[in-house]
Amino acid sequence: MALEIGASAPDFTLPDQEGNPVSLSGLLGQRVVIYFYPKDDTPGCTKEACNFRDQWSSFEEHGIKVLGISKDGAASHAKFIAKYSLPFTLLTDAEPCPVASAYDSYGLKKFMGREYMGMMRHTFVVDPEGNIERIYTKVKAETMADTILTDLGLN
Repeated sequence: MALEIGASAPDFTLPDQEGNPVSLSGLLGQRVVIYFYPKDDTPGCTKEACNFRDQWSSFEEHGIKVLGISKDGAASHAKFIAKYSLPFTLLTDAEPCPVASAYDSYGLKKFMGREYMGMMRHTFVVDPEGNIERIYTKVKAETMADTILTDLGLN
């Protein structure tokens, strides 16, 4: 069943870059951006993360929490954060990626003629009540953060 705007966002608890559990339900009362991405420190994922970093003051000013989710482990996330001075939380959704699956963001991908299961670059905005406010399935990595701020009228 595909997620829809206005639907309740699937709750989850995942470990962050330090191994601490982070729950979506623990963030009720504030807007949350959840962005799924394939892999730490790859070209597209780095552009996307750096766009969120570069727009961080706007997200912070409006009390918006940003959560990046990939299959990478805590050590990889910590290196990625340190390398690019990322000010937000990265979470690990290990195979078989139950959280990404709940958000229709894990599935069959094709690359250079090969098919494999992988994380899709999708982004969701969850409102303070825990409902899905925006869904982005066609993500332009280098401008995703800008797009969200514009769409929410916060630029």
